[in-house]
Amino acid sequence: MTPPEKRTTVLPYTLFIVTLLALISVGIYSYVMYQKHTNTIAALEAEKTAVKAETRAVDALLLREREEASSTITDLAARLSLSTEELEDIQRDLRREENRNEEFEDQLRDLAGTVSVLDKLSKTDRELLQKYSRTYFLNENFIPMKLAEVPSRYVMPGKKDQYFHGSAIKYLLDLLEDAKDAGHELRVISGYRSFAEQAELKGQFLQVYGSGSNAFSADQGYSEHQLGTAVDITDLATGATSESFAATEAYTWMIKNAYKYGFILSYPKGNQFYVYEPWHWRFVGRDLARDLHSKKKSFYELEQRELDTYLVSIFD
Repeated sequence: MTPPEKRTTVLPYTLFIVTLLALISVGIYSYVMYQKHTNTIAALEAEKTAVKAETRAVDALLLREREEASSTITDLAARLSLSTEELEDIQRDLRREENRNEEFEDQLRDLAGTVSVLDKLSKTDRELLQKYSRTYFLNENFIPMKLAEVPSRYVMPGKKDQYFHGSAIKYLLDLLEDAKDAGHELRVISGYRSFAEQAELKGQFLQVYGSGSNAFSADQGYSEHQLGTAVDITDLATGATSESFAATEAYTWMIKNAYKYGFILSYPKGNQFYVYEPWHWRFVGRDLARDLHSKKKSFYELEQRELDTYLVSIFD
């Protein structure tokens, strides 16, 4: 056991040692922290210097790029100016070529139209719109390009088989069918007649009526019936080619509607060729029939050259 007086001497010494150690530790810690702080500041300064250097490098690079871009823009502007002039020249050339092409296309269309017209005319009897009543002669060799038989239900009972132009018969049948729907029983008495048939018929009329037959019967070669587009029509009640047909409702219907199907009355009242024939109708095509109807003219009033212009569309 330590005596009291010795313990009193040891205690201050121990306190001194502990205090000294504490001061040393604080000093060391402060030095370490100072060095760390100094190193951090040095690192930050170095990084700052590096950033500045990098910024200067970037600025220099941007400057070079701006200069290069400016040079490129200037070059492109010069090129663009040249290209614009070239483009204008090309556009002018293109317009000239387009104009030439349009002219060529117009010529081709005109040529195609001409070919189409010539093709249609080559398939159409050129005689169909001629004036044959004592004006033009249709020779004994003429036969329509095609003939079609008129259905027996539309032929006057007791009459032989009748024929009509093959390209026009659809219009005749439409007329007859629509007339029936309107309550009129129309019948065909005579359609196509050949040169020989007309000669035989005229011979019979001459024997009975003498020269008076010229008022109502054409000589062979001058009959519209030889064309295949003329037809004698009457109603069942009248039953014959008689002027009394003009007093019927069926005839009134024909006057009002026949032109819609391409038919015209060849010999109306006051014509210079034959007696009034309300039964004798001729197919001339819807265009010509419509124009004659609207102008209130007869077929034989028009000049032949005007009639010929309708030939290409006669079956349209």
